[in-house]
Amino acid sequence: MQQTRHLPKKNRQKNRGSVAFILGLLVTAGIAIGADDWGRTMHGSAIAPLPVHIAHQPLPARGLNAQDWRNAAVAWTYFEDHFQPQTGFVNSIEGYPSATLWDQGSYLLALMAAQGLGLIDRERFLARSEAFLSGLERLPLFEGCLPNKAYDTRSLQMVDYTNKPVADGIGWSALDVARMLMALRVFEINEPAYGPRVRVLLEKWDLAAMTEAGRLWGATRRNGVTEYHQEGRIGYEQYGARAAALWGLDVLEASTARPILQWENVSGVDVAVDRRRSASFGAITPVLSEPYLLQAFEIGLNTEGQLLASQLYAAQEARHRATGEITMVSEDHIDQAPHFLYSAVFSNGRPWSVVDEDGEVHDALRTVSLKASFGWDALYDTEYTNQTLQTLQNLASESGWMAGRYELDDRPNTALTLNTNAVVLEALHYKHKGPLLQ
Repeated sequence: MQQTRHLPKKNRQKNRGSVAFILGLLVTAGIAIGADDWGRTMHGSAIAPLPVHIAHQPLPARGLNAQDWRNAAVAWTYFEDHFQPQTGFVNSIEGYPSATLWDQGSYLLALMAAQGLGLIDRERFLARSEAFLSGLERLPLFEGCLPNKAYDTRSLQMVDYTNKPVADGIGWSALDVARMLMALRVFEINEPAYGPRVRVLLEKWDLAAMTEAGRLWGATRRNGVTEYHQEGRIGYEQYGARAAALWGLDVLEASTARPILQWENVSGVDVAVDRRRSASFGAITPVLSEPYLLQAFEIGLNTEGQLLASQLYAAQEARHRATGEITMVSEDHIDQAPHFLYSAVFSNGRPWSVVDEDGEVHDALRTVSLKASFGWDALYDTEYTNQTLQTLQNLASESGWMAGRYELDDRPNTALTLNTNAVVLEALHYKHKGPLLQ
């Protein structure tokens, strides 16, 4: 059964400015020490054998070439064309005025990357930042606690995932909130003048509600009852924990993959997968590129992240060598039903599985993910990543980058999304200057 709790709202300690910052440093230090120790000592352990060395190491900043600058400009057009000036938010998908907090966290990070790359000047950056923060400050909260799972980007009304208004909201996602927490921490450190405003905003959010026993918890409203459930699977859970720790939240259990990890041989490569199966925990378990790339581009990978990312990339390259199919997998919107899929190296007990939110398999709709291709190229810059990017250059449009192309017949996946274009900007910023948070 899925882990759930049915509890009244408890007395929770609110985030308190500098105290939370100090706690965040301490928790983050604990995460880093624990992860690094694991990387040194777990070889041959009872939990799982580890590869002898990390085959691929993240590369340092190295500047951009002429094609990179053109690619960055294409990505920024999405944020020009889909900006909602009345709220300061950006639509998550072309033609769809709705967004999650994950999407808007991606937007804030993309905004910082765009300024860092010189795509926008300081005046435009500050105007967009002001509009965005004003929108965040106006958000109605689910049960007065945390941001709802989705909002209409035109009005900031709480909505469901079909963008239908729901007066009481539908719950919160701990991972989505964590992505926004990551973005806000990077923002306030890079822009310290905004620090007090960011902290006043977060005083209104009951951040402690999304953690319990060192793990992340989401909330879902069903039939008039709010249910709480442990949230996050391997990769995503560690990303969310690192973000939450930056604000002093107790997420130590979620911060390392050790307790939930097992190794699976996929295309001849040992890949770290989540031992918690969907049949028992009520959630899919995709292992894919996104969370590792985001950690790298935003705050840098720790030793554990470097190892897991290296093996994940190696499996994708190995599949290409074995099959001839260009393989770059991540979560992506697609331009047909079911509209959002997780193309994974391993998911729900199967290698190279493509699943929807309910775990239904859609292997015929596997795509070559454009954002994963840009991401791995920025991180490792191999002959394979260079080759992959060249095959996707025709996916540039007048309003941003399309999401990818279908493996089965090479058709473009024409979905235009905020997250695809945000990851492209983050990847190119990383290639040019390194992580957003130095």
